[in-house]
Amino acid sequence: MSKNEKDKNEQPLKVVGKPFRKVDARAKCTGQTKFADDIALPRMLYCKILRSPEPHALIKTIDVSRALKLPGVHAIITGRDLPIPYGILPVSQDEHAICIDKVRFIGDPVAAVAAVDEDTAFDAMNLIEVEYEKLQTVTSIEEGLMVDEPRIHDYGERGNIHKLVSLEFGDMDEGFAEADLIREDILFYEGNTHLPMEQHAALAYFDTDNKLTLWSSTQTPHYVHRALTKTLEIPAAHIRVIATPNGGGFGGKSDPFNHEIIVSKLSMITGRPVKATLTREEVFYCHRGRHPVLMKVRTGVKRDGAITAMDFQSFLDGGAYGSYGVASTFYTGALQTVTYEVPRYKFRGARVFTNKPPCGPKRGHGTPQPRYALEVHLDKIAEELKLDPAEIRLNHLVKPFSVTANYLRIGSMGLGRCIEKVVEGSDWKDKFSGWDKENRKLPFGKGVGLACSSYICGAGLPIYWNNMPHSGVQLRLDRQGGVCVQCGSIDIGQGSDSVLAYIVAEVLGIDPFDIRVLTADTDLTPVDLGSYSSRVTLMTGNAALQAAERARELLTIAVAEKLSVPAENLSFAERRVFDVENPEVGLSFAEAVVLAESKFGTIGTVGSYTPPRSPGHFKGAGVGPSPAYSYSAAVAEVDVDPMTGIVTVERVWIAHDIGRSINPMLVMGQVEGSVYMGLGEALMEEMAYRANRNVVHKFPSLLEYKSPTTLEMCDVKTYLIEDADPNGPFGAKEVGQGPLLPVPPTVANAVYDAVGVRIDEVPITPEKVLYALREKSKGREGRFGPKSIPEVDWPQPLKVLTPEEGGDGREMPHVAVHS
Repeated sequence: MSKNEKDKNEQPLKVVGKPFRKVDARAKCTGQTKFADDIALPRMLYCKILRSPEPHALIKTIDVSRALKLPGVHAIITGRDLPIPYGILPVSQDEHAICIDKVRFIGDPVAAVAAVDEDTAFDAMNLIEVEYEKLQTVTSIEEGLMVDEPRIHDYGERGNIHKLVSLEFGDMDEGFAEADLIREDILFYEGNTHLPMEQHAALAYFDTDNKLTLWSSTQTPHYVHRALTKTLEIPAAHIRVIATPNGGGFGGKSDPFNHEIIVSKLSMITGRPVKATLTREEVFYCHRGRHPVLMKVRTGVKRDGAITAMDFQSFLDGGAYGSYGVASTFYTGALQTVTYEVPRYKFRGARVFTNKPPCGPKRGHGTPQPRYALEVHLDKIAEELKLDPAEIRLNHLVKPFSVTANYLRIGSMGLGRCIEKVVEGSDWKDKFSGWDKENRKLPFGKGVGLACSSYICGAGLPIYWNNMPHSGVQLRLDRQGGVCVQCGSIDIGQGSDSVLAYIVAEVLGIDPFDIRVLTADTDLTPVDLGSYSSRVTLMTGNAALQAAERARELLTIAVAEKLSVPAENLSFAERRVFDVENPEVGLSFAEAVVLAESKFGTIGTVGSYTPPRSPGHFKGAGVGPSPAYSYSAAVAEVDVDPMTGIVTVERVWIAHDIGRSINPMLVMGQVEGSVYMGLGEALMEEMAYRANRNVVHKFPSLLEYKSPTTLEMCDVKTYLIEDADPNGPFGAKEVGQGPLLPVPPTVANAVYDAVGVRIDEVPITPEKVLYALREKSKGREGRFGPKSIPEVDWPQPLKVLTPEEGGDGREMPHVAVHS
């Protein structure tokens, strides 16, 4: 850390670290905030999308003639009207806004209607006649690996395998030979959906100047803009995307979606605004939710728990399209090395296409599944070694400011303090029995479990690789003292607009509510890659910090000249600029802006941020690097009813290494929101399908898809660990996703402590607990979970020397490269 950075992190702060309300809180509470479906324009038409009832079929004919005759119908389009494919990743441009000749899951669009109202559009949609020729369906990971024909897509590794990854860091044979214990486990994490309160919605208007404006509930306006210009063949400069405030995103609004392209095309045809608001059932089908992942982890350890080598395999059910799937596959293997020392590491991953709704990024993107597997696996190792689960983790943490075996650069690392805090707060040592089931400290049915995690603070590379900044901020100061922050990131409920206001207010010495934040309008704001990967606080925050410091520099020069005070003596606070040695000598902030504008002209500054380069240079090194990593540790206390199998989580203690809290109140809200979502995934949430070849979703509604209510939410004790990271603004790191990761394994480990059975599959439902208890009562293994993994013809691994072996982050030239 440089001296200037150190001084900046140690100086007294007036805004950062204080519990201000969100800058948009009152507007949301009073209903003034305009979400996408709240927007209405004159002469607006309504869109309904006809979706396939077949999971896999050829489209033989589509007859729209009856629908077109219905009064009030203005246009109907089919796949032939939108022939250009798109996709969020450049390697997976496999979607069409409307299917042209083939459908791949129940819910795939086959036609769209624009009409005077929703009822008319709905009636017209049901008059469209489609003839299908059914194809064999692919319904599982195993089938995706085995069934080569028919192919769901014509690209990929082979058959229905979308992606195969094979990476090896260090000499695995040597690592396992050094081990005193080698253990392997197989675990499964079921897929689930985001469940935002706000459904997806978009409104498009192609105006008389042949320019398109799209208002959409999206997390990635920049990438939606890119998809529109490609699929509609309109110059990018003629397209404006405005990301409306999101009523929850959680990753589910990170893709460009077909309804955004469809309403844009219908507006081009009709010359009128067109809006589509998806039903809740439609959201379940287009969700891009959590991948179901089957995992096998094999680890060698010394008697004290030190890891000598780890071999991790993951198998992802990707659903019908690519989405972020290639990145998701890499993510299931990338972050195993950033919590505990793993000197040698091997990862193999496979993602398959199936005839289910496409999967993509959900809070934690590809990392909750392997973290669940690793933390349960580590507890089993601790039991075999008769070690305390907290101690085995504490004693083997990765070192701060080091480079891992797979070339991830660690920054500040507060996991040790997180573990210590939850151990102390939960009275862990007085509750955990130390694997002695005969002398329990808690009564049978009561148990505690512990788990840890880490997450990224923004991705190290943009989705479309280039050398341009990942985030940009423009700052405008006017002569009345007003400040406007303009940036391309969008607030999806996490409070990013507020964070940017707090950062700028801190630098300029004004109140956060003096600032207007204008975000996510591609005509008015600089490019930001989006609100995903927990990137906004660190990346856009650093851009805002730079822009504010540049503005402050201009004001400092003008005020120092006016007051005949050395520039280094001036301080900005309480809406004033003043001499720190003689505080009554100074000006108001508005007067300072007038002076600066008189001297320099209109005051506008810019800031941008590009993350540091990754130390890895092998294929696949682009997934996992981050400017910083956050850390979390959690302890759960559960009650398990052995008669019913019902698991009740009574309380959770969780500590999160935030670096530095920009606003501790918002941070705690994010942590506890992650606990809530983690409990849902641990105990009840799943994208389940009926047991037939039609792949029909069992629970596409809020009545049936189970998610925790306030009655199931437990007491939470939150600890914020501040270990300032030099890469974050004022030392801040992420909090939006990381605290979810330890919750499912914490609960699973606590269930084992309570009743002595292992549930190696989430969600941990009563049926699974009862099955494991019955098996144990019969003298068999008390476990529920997968027993084997599929055989895969893995490619020759891309082999990379670790830093300890003198590697430079490049693959070894004599080994075949594959990923």
